[in-house]
Amino acid sequence: MRVSIQTEDFDVGAEIAALRANDKRVGAVCTFVGTVRDRNDGQTISTLELEHYPGMTEKSIEAMIDEAHNRFDIYAARVVHRIGLMYPLDQIVLVVVSSAHRGQSFQACEFLMDYLKTQAPFWKKEKTPEGERWVDARVSDDQALKRWGISATNLG
Repeated sequence: MRVSIQTEDFDVGAEIAALRANDKRVGAVCTFVGTVRDRNDGQTISTLELEHYPGMTEKSIEAMIDEAHNRFDIYAARVVHRIGLMYPLDQIVLVVVSSAHRGQSFQACEFLMDYLKTQAPFWKKEKTPEGERWVDARVSDDQALKRWGISATNLG
């Protein structure tokens, strides 16, 4: 399984071990773990709640993993993304990519994260001292995605 959307936390070591699965070709594994911060846009964040559209979200991420395989010389990729109510320091997202050499793993991992930050169908709500607010992708996240030749208008 390449994509998991779940409420429970994940074990980074177990996920890396499963991705490698005794594949002797693997010379590099790149891992990214995103966590909940206690501040955003200058405001204190007490909770972050993520929602998704079941089925659509998984399909969208699967398509981007396929695209990562087309663009980079990688062996495997795995994305675990949490939903539900989370608190500062909680893990939100894990991207793991394996390849023969580090460069391809780094690039594919960054490519997948740039997509997840801007285009994956998740909705994020932060709780601040002033109340709750929905969070949009940042302009810098959109710019990061554009360097891969992808914008919201050319996603299927």
